Amino acid sequence: MTKEPTPYVRRVLDDELDALLPHLPAISIEGPKGVGKTATAVHRGGLIRRLDDPAELEIIKAQPTRLAQGRNPIVIDEWQRFPPSWDLIRRAVDQDASPGQFLLTGSATPSELPTHSGAGRIVTLRMRPLTLVEREFDVPTVSLELLLDGLRPPLEGGTTQTLEHYTAEIVRGGFPGMRFSNDRAQRAALDGYLSRMVDVDLPELGVEVRNPSTMWRWVRAFAAATSTSSSFDKIRNAATGGEGEKPAKTTIQGYRDALSRLWLLDEVHAWSPSKNYLQRLNGAPKHHLVDPALAVRLLGLDRDALLSGQGPTSIPRDGSFLGALFESLVTQSVRVFAQRAEAHVGHLRTQGGLHEVDLLVVRGDGKVLAIEVKLTANIDDTDVRHLRWLQEQIGNDLLDAIVITTGAEAYRRSDGIGVVPLALLGP
Repeated sequence: MTKEPTPYVRRVLDDELDALLPHLPAISIEGPKGVGKTATAVHRGGLIRRLDDPAELEIIKAQPTRLAQGRNPIVIDEWQRFPPSWDLIRRAVDQDASPGQFLLTGSATPSELPTHSGAGRIVTLRMRPLTLVEREFDVPTVSLELLLDGLRPPLEGGTTQTLEHYTAEIVRGGFPGMRFSNDRAQRAALDGYLSRMVDVDLPELGVEVRNPSTMWRWVRAFAAATSTSSSFDKIRNAATGGEGEKPAKTTIQGYRDALSRLWLLDEVHAWSPSKNYLQRLNGAPKHHLVDPALAVRLLGLDRDALLSGQGPTSIPRDGSFLGALFESLVTQSVRVFAQRAEAHVGHLRTQGGLHEVDLLVVRGDGKVLAIEVKLTANIDDTDVRHLRWLQEQIGNDLLDAIVITTGAEAYRRSDGIGVVPLALLGP
Protein backbone atom coordinates (compact mmCIF):
# COMPACT_ATOMS: atom_id res chain seq x y z
CA MET A 1 0.00 0.00 0.00
CA THR A 2 1.45 3.38 -1.02
CA LYS A 3 1.83 5.81 1.84
CA GLU A 4 0.25 9.21 1.25
CA PRO A 5 2.79 12.06 1.31
CA THR A 6 2.71 14.23 4.41
CA PRO A 7 0.86 17.46 3.60
CA TYR A 8 2.95 20.62 3.74
CA VAL A 9 2.39 22.68 6.89
CA ARG A 10 2.54 26.39 6.12
CA ARG A 11 5.19 28.25 8.10
CA VAL A 12 5.32 31.85 9.28
CA LEU A 13 8.35 32.22 7.00
CA ASP A 14 6.04 31.60 4.02
CA ASP A 15 4.54 35.05 4.63
CA GLU A 16 8.00 36.54 4.19
CA LEU A 17 8.61 34.51 1.04
CA ASP A 18 5.25 35.67 -0.35
CA ALA A 19 6.37 39.25 0.15
CA LEU A 20 9.93 38.87 -1.16
CA LEU A 21 10.07 36.24 -3.91
CA PRO A 22 8.15 38.33 -6.47
CA HIS A 23 10.77 41.08 -6.11
CA LEU A 24 14.13 39.45 -5.32
CA PRO A 25 16.28 37.21 -7.53
CA ALA A 26 17.76 35.01 -4.77
CA ILE A 27 16.86 34.15 -1.17
CA SER A 28 18.84 31.95 1.20
CA ILE A 29 16.95 30.20 4.03
CA GLU A 30 19.39 29.55 6.87
CA GLY A 31 18.92 27.58 10.08
CA PRO A 32 19.82 24.36 11.89
CA LYS A 33 19.15 20.95 10.42
CA GLY A 34 15.65 19.63 10.87
CA VAL A 35 13.69 22.89 11.06
CA GLY A 36 11.99 22.45 7.67
CA LYS A 37 14.06 24.61 5.33
CA THR A 38 14.11 22.08 2.51
CA ALA A 39 10.36 21.37 2.73
CA THR A 40 9.57 25.09 2.54
CA ALA A 41 11.95 25.68 -0.37
CA VAL A 42 10.83 22.60 -2.32
CA HIS A 43 7.20 23.62 -1.80
CA ARG A 44 8.06 26.73 -3.85
CA GLY A 45 10.67 25.33 -6.16
CA GLY A 46 11.01 24.24 -9.74
CA LEU A 47 14.28 22.33 -10.18
CA ILE A 48 15.91 20.95 -7.03
CA ARG A 49 19.68 20.58 -6.65
CA ARG A 50 20.32 18.41 -3.57
CA LEU A 51 23.94 19.01 -2.65
CA ASP A 52 23.73 16.58 0.27
CA ASP A 53 23.34 13.82 -2.34
CA PRO A 54 26.92 12.65 -3.10
CA ALA A 55 26.06 11.71 -6.69
CA GLU A 56 24.49 15.08 -7.48
CA LEU A 57 27.27 16.94 -5.69
CA GLU A 58 29.87 15.11 -7.79
CA ILE A 59 28.13 16.21 -10.99
CA ILE A 60 27.88 19.83 -9.82
CA LYS A 61 31.58 19.88 -8.91
CA ALA A 62 32.37 18.63 -12.39
CA GLN A 63 30.17 21.23 -14.06
CA PRO A 64 29.29 24.03 -11.58
CA THR A 65 27.33 26.10 -14.12
CA ARG A 66 24.55 23.47 -13.97
CA LEU A 67 23.55 24.97 -10.62
CA ALA A 68 22.05 28.03 -12.29
CA GLN A 69 20.26 26.16 -15.07
CA GLY A 70 16.66 24.97 -14.82
CA ARG A 71 13.09 25.93 -14.06
CA ASN A 72 12.67 28.77 -11.54
CA PRO A 73 12.87 29.04 -8.68
CA ILE A 74 15.86 26.70 -8.62
CA VAL A 75 16.32 25.22 -5.13
CA ILE A 76 19.94 24.68 -4.10
CA ASP A 77 19.61 22.53 -1.01
CA GLU A 78 22.46 22.58 1.56
CA TRP A 79 24.51 25.04 -0.46
CA GLN A 80 27.33 24.99 2.12
CA ARG A 81 28.28 21.48 0.88
CA PHE A 82 29.71 23.26 -2.17
CA PRO A 83 30.73 26.75 -0.96
CA PRO A 84 31.52 28.06 -4.49
CA SER A 85 27.77 27.81 -5.21
CA TRP A 86 27.22 31.09 -3.32
CA ASP A 87 29.52 33.07 -5.59
CA LEU A 88 28.19 31.24 -8.64
CA ILE A 89 24.61 32.29 -7.85
CA ARG A 90 25.75 35.82 -7.06
CA ARG A 91 27.36 36.10 -10.49
CA ALA A 92 24.24 34.66 -12.14
CA VAL A 93 22.19 37.38 -10.42
CA ASP A 94 24.67 40.02 -11.60
CA GLN A 95 23.96 38.91 -15.17
CA ASP A 96 20.19 38.59 -14.72
CA ALA A 97 18.42 40.12 -11.72
CA SER A 98 14.96 38.84 -12.60
CA PRO A 99 12.96 38.04 -9.41
CA GLY A 100 12.21 34.57 -8.12
CA GLN A 101 15.18 32.73 -9.64
CA PHE A 102 16.90 30.99 -6.73
CA LEU A 103 16.13 29.58 -3.29
CA LEU A 104 19.13 28.37 -1.31
CA THR A 105 19.03 26.48 1.97
CA GLY A 106 21.92 26.19 4.42
CA SER A 107 22.35 24.29 7.70
CA ALA A 108 25.81 25.61 8.52
CA THR A 109 28.22 28.42 7.81
CA PRO A 110 31.00 26.78 5.76
CA SER A 111 34.60 26.99 6.85
CA GLU A 112 35.47 28.10 3.32
CA LEU A 113 33.63 31.42 3.16
CA PRO A 114 32.39 32.83 -0.16
CA THR A 115 34.60 35.47 -1.73
CA HIS A 116 31.67 37.90 -1.68
CA SER A 117 29.00 38.37 1.00
CA GLY A 118 26.22 38.41 -1.57
CA ALA A 119 24.92 41.72 -0.23
CA GLY A 120 22.42 43.20 -2.62
CA ARG A 121 22.15 39.93 -4.57
CA ILE A 122 21.18 37.20 -2.08
CA VAL A 123 18.85 38.01 0.84
CA THR A 124 19.11 35.75 3.89
CA LEU A 125 16.12 34.66 6.00
CA ARG A 126 16.48 32.80 9.29
CA MET A 127 14.30 29.74 9.93
CA ARG A 128 13.74 28.42 13.44
CA PRO A 129 11.84 25.42 14.84
CA LEU A 130 8.05 25.36 14.83
CA THR A 131 6.31 28.03 16.86
CA LEU A 132 3.24 26.99 18.84
CA VAL A 133 1.09 28.54 16.10
CA GLU A 134 2.73 26.30 13.50
CA ARG A 135 2.20 23.31 15.79
CA GLU A 136 -1.54 24.20 15.82
CA PHE A 137 -1.35 24.31 19.60
CA ASP A 138 -4.28 26.74 19.76
CA VAL A 139 -5.90 29.53 17.73
CA PRO A 140 -4.06 32.82 18.37
CA THR A 141 -6.11 35.94 19.12
CA VAL A 142 -3.30 38.46 19.79
CA SER A 143 -1.06 39.62 16.94
CA LEU A 144 2.50 40.69 17.71
CA GLU A 145 2.49 42.83 14.56
CA LEU A 146 -0.57 44.75 15.81
CA LEU A 147 1.09 45.24 19.21
CA LEU A 148 4.02 46.82 17.34
CA ASP A 149 1.64 49.38 15.86
CA GLY A 150 1.56 51.03 19.28
CA LEU A 151 -2.22 51.52 19.32
CA ARG A 152 -2.61 49.28 22.37
CA PRO A 153 -5.66 47.38 21.09
CA PRO A 154 -8.02 45.47 23.38
CA LEU A 155 -6.76 41.97 24.15
CA GLU A 156 -9.27 39.15 24.01
CA GLY A 157 -9.49 35.39 23.78
CA GLY A 158 -9.24 32.34 25.97
CA THR A 159 -7.41 29.03 26.00
CA THR A 160 -7.72 25.71 27.79
CA GLN A 161 -3.97 25.02 27.55
CA THR A 162 -2.32 24.57 30.94
CA LEU A 163 1.16 24.38 32.40
CA GLU A 164 1.21 20.65 31.73
CA HIS A 165 0.47 21.25 28.02
CA TYR A 166 3.25 23.83 27.69
CA THR A 167 5.68 21.50 29.45
CA ALA A 168 4.79 18.70 27.03
CA GLU A 169 5.59 21.02 24.10
CA ILE A 170 8.89 22.09 25.65
CA VAL A 171 9.94 18.45 25.94
CA ARG A 172 8.65 17.50 22.49
CA GLY A 173 10.38 20.33 20.63
CA GLY A 174 9.69 22.07 17.35
CA PHE A 175 11.64 20.04 14.78
CA PRO A 176 8.93 18.96 12.28
CA GLY A 177 10.38 15.53 11.55
CA MET A 178 11.07 14.71 15.20
CA ARG A 179 7.69 15.12 16.86
CA PHE A 180 6.50 11.78 18.19
CA SER A 181 3.58 10.91 20.44
CA ASN A 182 5.68 8.16 22.04
CA ASP A 183 7.94 9.62 24.74
CA ARG A 184 10.74 7.11 24.25
CA ALA A 185 10.81 7.69 20.49
CA GLN A 186 10.89 11.44 21.13
CA ARG A 187 13.88 11.14 23.46
CA ALA A 188 15.71 8.85 21.05
CA ALA A 189 15.19 11.24 18.13
CA LEU A 190 16.52 14.26 20.02
CA ASP A 191 19.44 12.30 21.48
CA GLY A 192 20.34 11.13 17.97
CA TYR A 193 20.17 14.71 16.71
CA LEU A 194 22.63 15.84 19.38
CA SER A 195 24.99 12.90 18.79
CA ARG A 196 25.08 13.60 15.07
CA MET A 197 26.11 17.15 15.87
CA VAL A 198 29.41 15.93 17.33
CA ASP A 199 29.98 12.80 15.28
CA VAL A 200 29.04 14.11 11.81
CA ASP A 201 28.13 17.81 11.56
CA LEU A 202 31.19 19.29 13.25
CA PRO A 203 33.68 17.12 11.32
CA GLU A 204 31.94 18.17 8.10
CA LEU A 205 32.74 21.76 9.06
CA GLY A 206 36.37 20.82 9.59
CA VAL A 207 36.07 21.05 13.39
CA GLU A 208 38.10 18.42 15.21
CA VAL A 209 36.70 17.57 18.64
CA ARG A 210 39.78 16.18 20.38
CA ASN A 211 38.07 15.69 23.71
CA PRO A 212 34.35 14.96 23.22
CA SER A 213 33.70 14.68 26.97
CA THR A 214 34.92 18.25 27.50
CA MET A 215 32.70 19.49 24.72
CA TRP A 216 29.64 17.66 26.06
CA ARG A 217 30.24 19.14 29.53
CA TRP A 218 30.41 22.63 28.08
CA VAL A 219 27.25 22.16 25.97
CA ARG A 220 25.40 20.85 29.02
CA ALA A 221 26.60 23.82 31.05
CA PHE A 222 25.36 26.13 28.30
CA ALA A 223 21.99 24.33 28.39
CA ALA A 224 21.88 24.84 32.17
CA ALA A 225 22.35 28.58 31.55
CA THR A 226 19.20 28.78 29.39
CA SER A 227 17.48 32.18 29.72
CA THR A 228 20.27 33.64 31.84
CA SER A 229 22.98 36.13 30.96
CA SER A 230 25.61 34.22 32.95
CA SER A 231 29.15 35.08 31.95
CA PHE A 232 31.05 32.62 29.82
CA ASP A 233 33.52 32.20 32.69
CA LYS A 234 30.67 30.99 34.92
CA ILE A 235 29.53 28.57 32.23
CA ARG A 236 33.13 27.40 31.81
CA ASN A 237 33.39 26.87 35.57
CA ALA A 238 30.19 24.82 35.49
CA ALA A 239 31.73 22.66 32.75
CA THR A 240 34.78 21.73 34.83
CA GLY A 241 33.13 18.46 35.87
CA GLY A 242 35.02 18.09 39.11
CA GLU A 243 38.28 17.30 37.35
CA GLY A 244 40.08 20.27 38.87
CA GLU A 245 41.05 21.85 35.57
CA LYS A 246 38.84 24.17 33.58
CA PRO A 247 38.61 23.81 29.82
CA ALA A 248 40.84 26.38 28.15
CA LYS A 249 39.13 29.57 27.03
CA THR A 250 40.37 29.02 23.49
CA THR A 251 38.87 25.53 23.50
CA ILE A 252 35.50 26.79 24.73
CA GLN A 253 35.51 29.63 22.20
CA GLY A 254 36.13 27.07 19.45
CA TYR A 255 33.12 25.02 20.60
CA ARG A 256 30.94 28.10 20.82
CA ASP A 257 31.92 29.28 17.34
CA ALA A 258 31.36 25.82 15.85
CA LEU A 259 27.89 25.43 17.38
CA SER A 260 26.99 28.94 16.24
CA ARG A 261 27.99 27.96 12.69
CA LEU A 262 25.50 25.07 12.97
CA TRP A 263 22.81 27.59 14.09
CA LEU A 264 22.32 25.65 17.35
CA LEU A 265 23.09 28.57 19.67
CA ASP A 266 20.46 31.29 19.48
CA GLU A 267 21.47 33.94 21.98
CA VAL A 268 19.43 37.11 22.49
CA HIS A 269 21.70 40.12 22.46
CA ALA A 270 21.36 42.99 24.88
CA TRP A 271 19.20 45.88 23.69
CA SER A 272 21.05 49.07 22.86
CA PRO A 273 18.61 52.01 23.01
CA SER A 274 18.86 54.56 20.22
CA LYS A 275 18.73 57.41 22.71
CA ASN A 276 20.80 58.14 25.78
CA TYR A 277 18.02 57.80 28.34
CA LEU A 278 19.26 54.57 29.92
CA GLN A 279 22.60 54.24 31.65
CA ARG A 280 24.60 51.31 33.03
CA LEU A 281 23.06 48.57 30.91
CA ASN A 282 24.56 45.09 31.04
CA GLY A 283 25.66 44.14 27.52
CA ALA A 284 25.83 40.36 28.05
CA PRO A 285 23.68 38.16 25.79
CA LYS A 286 20.92 35.95 27.15
CA HIS A 287 21.67 32.31 26.41
CA HIS A 288 19.35 30.01 24.45
CA LEU A 289 19.71 26.89 22.36
CA VAL A 290 17.70 26.95 19.15
CA ASP A 291 15.05 24.75 20.80
CA PRO A 292 14.51 24.26 24.56
CA ALA A 293 13.89 20.54 23.94
CA LEU A 294 17.63 20.20 23.27
CA ALA A 295 18.40 21.69 26.69
CA VAL A 296 16.00 19.20 28.29
CA ARG A 297 17.73 16.23 26.66
CA LEU A 298 21.25 17.50 27.32
CA LEU A 299 20.43 17.64 31.02
CA GLY A 300 18.68 14.28 31.14
CA LEU A 301 15.31 15.67 32.25
CA ASP A 302 11.75 14.81 31.30
CA ARG A 303 8.27 16.29 31.73
CA ASP A 304 7.72 14.87 35.22
CA ALA A 305 11.11 16.06 36.42
CA LEU A 306 10.44 19.59 35.17
CA LEU A 307 6.97 19.72 36.74
CA SER A 308 8.41 18.58 40.07
CA GLY A 309 10.88 21.48 40.04
CA GLN A 310 14.03 19.58 39.14
CA GLY A 311 16.79 21.24 37.18
CA PRO A 312 20.51 22.02 37.19
CA THR A 313 22.09 23.78 40.15
CA SER A 314 25.39 24.64 38.46
CA ILE A 315 24.11 28.01 37.17
CA PRO A 316 22.39 30.39 39.63
CA ARG A 317 18.95 31.62 38.51
CA ASP A 318 15.79 33.16 39.84
CA GLY A 319 12.95 30.66 39.78
CA SER A 320 12.66 27.14 38.40
CA PHE A 321 14.40 25.65 35.40
CA LEU A 322 10.95 25.04 33.90
CA GLY A 323 10.43 28.80 34.05
CA ALA A 324 13.69 29.29 32.12
CA LEU A 325 12.60 26.77 29.50
CA PHE A 326 9.18 28.42 29.19
CA GLU A 327 10.92 31.74 28.57
CA SER A 328 13.04 30.03 25.90
CA LEU A 329 9.87 28.67 24.25
CA VAL A 330 8.35 32.16 24.28
CA THR A 331 11.56 33.64 22.88
CA GLN A 332 11.54 31.13 20.02
CA SER A 333 8.04 32.18 18.90
CA VAL A 334 8.55 35.91 19.47
CA ARG A 335 11.67 35.92 17.29
CA VAL A 336 9.84 34.23 14.42
CA PHE A 337 6.93 36.68 14.65
CA ALA A 338 9.27 39.67 15.00
CA GLN A 339 11.24 38.68 11.89
CA ARG A 340 7.98 38.56 9.92
CA ALA A 341 7.21 42.10 11.16
CA GLU A 342 10.73 43.35 10.17
CA ALA A 343 11.68 43.84 13.81
CA HIS A 344 14.47 42.38 15.90
CA VAL A 345 14.59 41.08 19.47
CA GLY A 346 16.81 42.00 22.40
CA HIS A 347 16.71 41.91 26.19
CA LEU A 348 17.40 44.46 28.91
CA ARG A 349 19.29 44.03 32.15
CA THR A 350 20.87 46.81 34.15
CA GLN A 351 24.20 46.27 35.84
CA GLY A 352 23.60 44.45 39.09
CA GLY A 353 20.27 43.14 37.84
CA LEU A 354 18.11 45.80 39.55
CA HIS A 355 15.88 46.02 36.47
CA GLU A 356 15.36 43.39 33.80
CA VAL A 357 12.96 42.99 30.88
CA ASP A 358 12.97 39.57 29.26
CA LEU A 359 12.34 40.56 25.63
CA LEU A 360 12.24 43.80 23.68
CA VAL A 361 10.88 43.69 20.14
CA VAL A 362 12.46 46.65 18.37
CA ARG A 363 11.00 48.36 15.30
CA GLY A 364 13.13 49.99 12.64
CA ASP A 365 12.56 53.41 14.24
CA GLY A 366 13.93 52.20 17.58
CA LYS A 367 10.59 52.08 19.40
CA VAL A 368 9.95 48.91 21.37
CA LEU A 369 7.37 46.39 22.53
CA ALA A 370 8.39 45.18 25.99
CA ILE A 371 7.62 41.60 27.05
CA GLU A 372 7.95 39.93 30.43
CA VAL A 373 7.58 36.14 30.69
CA LYS A 374 6.02 34.54 33.76
CA LEU A 375 5.45 30.87 34.50
CA THR A 376 2.18 31.64 36.21
CA ALA A 377 -1.51 31.99 35.42
CA ASN A 378 -2.12 35.07 37.59
CA ILE A 379 -0.32 38.41 37.33
CA ASP A 380 0.01 40.98 40.11
CA ASP A 381 1.74 44.36 40.46
CA THR A 382 5.06 42.73 41.38
CA ASP A 383 5.15 40.94 38.02
CA VAL A 384 4.90 44.21 36.05
CA ARG A 385 7.22 46.43 38.06
CA HIS A 386 10.03 46.31 35.48
CA LEU A 387 7.62 47.17 32.66
CA ARG A 388 6.36 50.18 34.63
CA TRP A 389 9.94 51.27 35.26
CA LEU A 390 10.74 51.03 31.56
CA GLN A 391 7.67 53.15 30.73
CA GLU A 392 8.96 55.84 33.09
CA GLN A 393 12.40 55.74 31.46
CA ILE A 394 11.54 55.82 27.76
CA GLY A 395 8.02 57.30 27.59
CA ASN A 396 6.53 57.30 24.11
CA ASP A 397 9.26 55.06 22.76
CA LEU A 398 7.47 52.21 24.52
CA LEU A 399 4.87 51.04 22.01
CA ASP A 400 3.22 48.54 24.32
CA ALA A 401 4.00 46.26 27.26
CA ILE A 402 2.72 42.75 27.86
CA VAL A 403 3.26 39.80 30.18
CA ILE A 404 3.16 36.35 28.58
CA THR A 405 1.79 33.70 30.91
CA THR A 406 0.45 30.17 31.20
CA GLY A 407 -3.00 31.54 32.10
CA ALA A 408 -6.39 31.17 30.42
CA GLU A 409 -7.42 34.68 29.30
CA ALA A 410 -5.93 37.59 27.34
CA TYR A 411 -6.79 41.01 28.78
CA ARG A 412 -5.46 44.44 29.70
CA ARG A 413 -4.89 45.46 33.28
CA SER A 414 -6.15 48.80 34.55
CA ASP A 415 -2.62 50.22 34.08
CA GLY A 416 -2.74 49.33 30.37
CA ILE A 417 -0.24 46.46 30.53
CA GLY A 418 -1.42 43.45 28.56
CA VAL A 419 -1.60 39.88 29.84
CA VAL A 420 -1.40 37.25 27.10
CA PRO A 421 -1.27 33.44 27.40
CA LEU A 422 1.46 32.14 25.11
CA ALA A 423 -1.07 29.90 23.33
CA LEU A 424 -2.92 33.02 22.13
CA LEU A 425 0.10 34.93 20.76
CA GLY A 426 0.50 34.89 17.00
CA PRO A 427 2.26 36.78 14.23
